[in-house]
Amino acid sequence: MEALDLKNFEYNIVVRPLSMDDFEQLRAMALLCFPGIPAWSREQIASQLKIFPEGQIVIEIDGRLAASANNVIINYDTKHQWHNWQAVADNGYIRNHNPKGDTLYGIEIMVHPDFRGMKLSRRLYEARKQICREKNLARFIIAGRIPGYHQHADKMSASEYIESVLNGANYDPVLTAQLSNGFSVRGLIPNYLPDDKESCGYATYLEWTNLDHQAGAKRRFHSLVEQIRVCVVQYQLRSISGFEEFMKQCEFFVDTASDYQSDFVLFPELFTTQLLSCVEATRPGQAARQLAAFTPQFLDFFIDLAVKFNVNIIGGSQFVIEDDILYNISYLFQRDGTIGKQYKIHVTPSERKWWGVNPGKKVEVFETDCGPIAIQICYDIEFPELTRIAASKGAQMVFVPFNTDTRHGYLRVRHCAQARCIENHMYVAIAGCTGNLPFVENSDIHYAQSGIFTPADMEFARDAIAAECNPNVETIIIHDLDIEQLRRHREAGSVQNWNDRMLDYYQVVYNEDGGEFRV
Repeated sequence: MEALDLKNFEYNIVVRPLSMDDFEQLRAMALLCFPGIPAWSREQIASQLKIFPEGQIVIEIDGRLAASANNVIINYDTKHQWHNWQAVADNGYIRNHNPKGDTLYGIEIMVHPDFRGMKLSRRLYEARKQICREKNLARFIIAGRIPGYHQHADKMSASEYIESVLNGANYDPVLTAQLSNGFSVRGLIPNYLPDDKESCGYATYLEWTNLDHQAGAKRRFHSLVEQIRVCVVQYQLRSISGFEEFMKQCEFFVDTASDYQSDFVLFPELFTTQLLSCVEATRPGQAARQLAAFTPQFLDFFIDLAVKFNVNIIGGSQFVIEDDILYNISYLFQRDGTIGKQYKIHVTPSERKWWGVNPGKKVEVFETDCGPIAIQICYDIEFPELTRIAASKGAQMVFVPFNTDTRHGYLRVRHCAQARCIENHMYVAIAGCTGNLPFVENSDIHYAQSGIFTPADMEFARDAIAAECNPNVETIIIHDLDIEQLRRHREAGSVQNWNDRMLDYYQVVYNEDGGEFRV
């Protein structure tokens, strides 16, 4: 079997400015999203693009327009006619746009029905919040439809319906999404869009406050905190009936991480071995190749999760056959729809003996929307040279999916992960499996205490442990890591391991892509 072409599994997701070339697709999408409500005219879109081009945003997926958001900047005034869409948006022409204003007003947001359920509205809201940060705007205001209200209008008032959504008693496809994106309800607007039969003409008045706003400043002030949110899954292996049950368990964890707005989710090494409980028992070497047959489904499933839940996923690891050679590979599924892979470089004696796994030959560093990261599978973290190479390529964080059967094996991974943090001034997250698979040879028992580790210095957590799971229970941990703090530590920490290497005495020498490199 040849190596799988990952481009066959990838999405091409682009968040970009709207252009006039998008007009026909935009209009068709509006007619689908808002039946009975007049769609944008070509003149309105042309006016928006002429006056505030960077404020008109679309998401394109595989060449199709999937979602859009239109905006205008105004000056906040409590006497403003927020209840009057035509006044605030200048009937869609935004000639009232004020580049020196302090408030971003969201005119419209829509997601094509074919792409709903992929949390594209979150991406658009994040893009609009970024406009607020870059332009030092104090707030972001929207008037949101409540399209679920018409189903309850005979039983409760609009204000009672909104209260029920706030309390979680009812779900509204628009308001619920807006609340999850950090907006607060400030009021109820009657007769906002009289043609909106689903909302019975009502809309909510919602506000998001820009905590980075500097009053009186003419430009954006960069925050001294640059955080990324990491979710680590301590996954319990159990017998399952098929791939669908495996999917259900994995989606639960990704959905939970997404609800907490995580940037990364890390699964353990070879957590896919539970799939061997639902195939015919055979010798370990043949079983590993049976497991590899699930790889196309595995890739399809996890890239869909990454895009749908808007989170970068380190998919543990999986056996893969390439040119009839068996490898242990960790895939990175990015929320922009792309896929990367890292081969396990150091194969343990038991992997070689029982399964016939072969080693990879290259340390990858992946560019993500949260900075460069590396992946080192289990045993690889026990070789400091690999992390030195990753750090030299710019990695700020290493994700370590591991799978160990005893506490001794786990401690080797843990202690080496903590050492790599100190040596290279970086964060390391480790995720392992718990539970038992009684009928799967060489993967029958497991021991794990997953965690997120930091360098050991005063500005980091005590014991250099940012967060850790209780041992041997299925759970997750979620923690924020400050990349700016890491940079400052590397430049001015109590000790400077990276800068104090004696390169005239020793170096790491490695061969890659036909060349020799030294670190």
